[in-house]
Amino acid sequence: MVLLIGGATILCGLIVAHLLVGRSELGMGDTLRALSGSSAVRSHETIVFRYRLPRVLVGIGAGALLALSGALLQAVMRNPLAEPGTAGVGSGAALGVVVSLILFPGNDFATAAALIGAVACGAMLFLVGRRSLAVAGILIGAVLGAVTSLLLVVDGKPMGVVLRWLIGSLNARTQADWDSLWPWVLALTAAGLFLAPAANVLSLGDIAATGLGARPSHTRFALLAIAVIAAATAIAAAGAVAFVGLMAPHAARALVGADHRDLIPVSVVFGAICLSGADLVAFSITLDLPGAGPAVSGLPVGALTALLGAPYLIWLVRREHHVRRQH
Repeated sequence: MVLLIGGATILCGLIVAHLLVGRSELGMGDTLRALSGSSAVRSHETIVFRYRLPRVLVGIGAGALLALSGALLQAVMRNPLAEPGTAGVGSGAALGVVVSLILFPGNDFATAAALIGAVACGAMLFLVGRRSLAVAGILIGAVLGAVTSLLLVVDGKPMGVVLRWLIGSLNARTQADWDSLWPWVLALTAAGLFLAPAANVLSLGDIAATGLGARPSHTRFALLAIAVIAAATAIAAAGAVAFVGLMAPHAARALVGADHRDLIPVSVVFGAICLSGADLVAFSITLDLPGAGPAVSGLPVGALTALLGAPYLIWLVRREHHVRRQH
């Protein structure tokens, strides 16, 4: 409970920071007046409600869903390195976007196509990955990535749009994005918490779970469905942001242990903090590369989480290897 209260406090601080930081200078007073509807400057309300507030809210929601997906995938696959990227969901979303842009030029169907592609990839994972979900997810992701690359070679027009899904970005998020995201955050988090005891039983192994009266295949399907839909919804909103689904559950597990009744809510809060905080830092970075023209202001958040997550993954692999050698 203390961690959840502390996490909620940090999230409130991040929301305030996002509302105050931007290319347009707004002071605390201007922001508060815009939020209360008493601002005499209409542009201030536009900046706060149309640009800044939806961006931070979508980041919080997408981060929460990625962390939820990672926590459940680690339970289903019984692999501490499992996360949405391992399941190939991001590759499915990117392929869906490419196909939709080739068939229907414009961004009207891109988000829906990303969601459909990610869910279809999850269904394929369950059907072909009965023995090893982790291996199947990596192979499916590689195949779908190759198909995406082939389509982009044939028709390169969607390249710029697809990069948003491949890297992950919260640029140009709108109130409509948040309105379509928050019901999924509530519903999927509630479903994950409801099945937390089942996830604890499944983590003991199929033989032990069967002995306790559980049906491992049914439980695995339910948890995998929640994890895939959570990842697909987050990717459709923010792109395939790397490593949030890996780092947040591991940080939560280090503090509250492996009981999913505690692990899931803390992971969700940590994921929201991770993605929202990373976006705040990424938005504040300006790069002035020689010969690259004007300075680039604001990085895609997926680029920053990848830079932070790669060393963490290396450390995690080395630690797991060390633990296995000791046993």
